[in-house]
Amino acid sequence: MLTRRIALSWLAGSLALAGSLMPAAAQTSEKLKVVATFSILGDLVRHVGGERVDLTTFVGPNGDAHVYSPTPADGRRLTEAKIVFTNGLKFEGWIDRLVKSSGTKAATIEVSRGLKPLEGEEEHGHNHGHDHGHEGVDPHAWQNIGNAKIYVANIRDALIAADTAGSAAYEANAADYLAKLEVLEAELKDLVAKIPADRRKIITSHDAFRYFEDAYGIDFVSPQGVSTEAEASAKDVARIIQQIKREKISAVFVENVSDARLMERIAKETGAKIGERVYSDALSDSNGPAGTYIDMMRHNIRAFSAALSS
Repeated sequence: MLTRRIALSWLAGSLALAGSLMPAAAQTSEKLKVVATFSILGDLVRHVGGERVDLTTFVGPNGDAHVYSPTPADGRRLTEAKIVFTNGLKFEGWIDRLVKSSGTKAATIEVSRGLKPLEGEEEHGHNHGHDHGHEGVDPHAWQNIGNAKIYVANIRDALIAADTAGSAAYEANAADYLAKLEVLEAELKDLVAKIPADRRKIITSHDAFRYFEDAYGIDFVSPQGVSTEAEASAKDVARIIQQIKREKISAVFVENVSDARLMERIAKETGAKIGERVYSDALSDSNGPAGTYIDMMRHNIRAFSAALSS
């Protein structure tokens, strides 16, 4: 009897030792380490990747990716990552240098690949009587939900390529999210349709809504260009003040990544009211009104609709 107990004890110990020598991936399913450059993109990656990814987002909620300064910790995270998701379209001017200096072997995926970018207005022949200050490509493509669907497809395909075992999960997550985007876009179009056509003009802090304008028919004017790094000149501000008065534009909106003082001055000099804060380049904190991409788009159109319909 004693001999049998000793044998069983030896067998249990041997099995435990064998288990400890097994590769970590065989004992637990190791998550795919991925990086997203900014909060909106991070949210899309999180929805498609689900539980299979370990996600790091460099520029967090309310952060401005135009002027972000990478940290040494960012470089370390890149070296551990299998995929780096970027917006592309020259949105993150710092990412290429960071990828190169880190020496990472991660695949770099521009999620905007395959969409049709918007360029300077004159190049496309639809000048609305104002100069948005565009030079080259506008990077804010996610403001058109149709483009967000392209982002999701590119994220899905990159995850499947890096983690074929998760193909079914990534396919299912992407399909579920794309269905939610369909519902969101229908809601947005319905709200825009209810705004009187002659009132569909908005002033925003910087020029981040041209894809929204192009897709949904609200005209956006801003004193800054497509980057928050651009400084609005006195001439730009004077021109916009004249336009607000001339066209009786009733609403001015400040974005979460912009300094409110310029817009407060414009509102004071024109009598236009400052609408609810809107979100263009970054999400809000998770407990705010724009904690996800879908929440952001829904919040923005409701804010625009409320200001323009009243």
